[in-house]
Amino acid sequence: MDFETICEKSKAFSKKPPNDVYLEFYGLYKQVHSGDVNIEKPADAEGAAKYEAWLSRKGLSVDAAKAAYIVLYEKYAPLYG
Repeated sequence: MDFETICEKSKAFSKKPPNDVYLEFYGLYKQVHSGDVNIEKPADAEGAAKYEAWLSRKGLSVDAAKAAYIVLYEKYAPLYG
């Protein structure tokens, strides 16, 4: 499967993953689509957590972020798919 297909499948998990797992996916997704963090850190807790997840992927190339997202999906799909 390609990256876009896996993104759609991960959004349609039948069970909601815990927040830490969601943030792993989020950080990689943002790195693929937006590159390195380009915003100020939000003040609210949810926004700050998303920011930190994205920041943790700083410097990762688009291809490397896509590959990591796919590996992450393959790891969690049996649990939440």
